[in-house]
Order: sequence, then structure tokens, then C-alpha cells
Amino acid sequence: MAAVADRICEFQSINTQVLAISTDSIYSHKIFTQTSPSGKKVNYPLLSDRTQKVSKQYGILNEKEDFAYRAAFIIDPQGTIQGFIVNPQPVGRNIDELIRIIKGLQYNRKTGRGIPVGWLPGDPGIPIGWKYIGKY
Repeated sequence: MAAVADRICEFQSINTQVLAISTDSIYSHKIFTQTSPSGKKVNYPLLSDRTQKVSKQYGILNEKEDFAYRAAFIIDPQGTIQGFIVNPQPVGRNIDELIRIIKGLQYNRKTGRGIPVGWLPGDPGIPIGWKYIGKY
């Protein structure tokens, strides 16, 4: 969460709203954001999913061990999930990749072009369609 907070201005500059959801209670969140050096950085909404309903609906709850996997969902303005990344519990998120995916989706919406492997913002996209398969 602190890594996202460190780059919140970049998310805002690409018209992206950030929300964090945790299965911890609002009281745990309050203590975390007041006492933890990384928690103090959180400068976006931190929501509690104490009932685990959201985690179950998004398919990221490990019910056997009672925790939610680390995940990030990219949801478009119409409420459709456009992408998601689920990390194993010991592995943190890659913020650069999240931003790259968001920018890629925005580029696609603007140009209609596809995003090739290794694409970075500023790179050209590729044409999409059956006649282009295997050409790129």
C-alpha cells in the first residue's frame, strides 16, 4: 500500500482512482495508518472487508487459511474488470506493471491499437484484427 501511496500522483495524473480493500477491521486500519511508517503513507481510501464478502466475490479469498491474496483489479469507468493481477502471499505487487497496464488500456481505447509484449507508454501499438495475426 505504501508503494502505491508513493505514486498516487502518477495514478491521479492518468485519471485513475485508487482504493485499497483489506479483510482487517477498520480499527486495525486506524492503528496501521497511525503507527506504521508505511501505513502513515496511505493517502487514498482504505476499506474494510471484515465479512470477506468482497474477497470471496473477487475470487481472492483463501478460505482454508482465512486470508485474501494480494491482488489488484483494474476496473473501467463502466464498472467492468479489464485486468487483474493476483500475487502469491509472500510476493508484493509490481506498481510499474499496474501503471503500464492502465496506460495500455487507455492507449487502446484512444487509438484502437493493441499493446504488444514489452510495450511501454510512448511506444506505438499494433493493429488488431484477424488479418494481422502472426505479423507482429
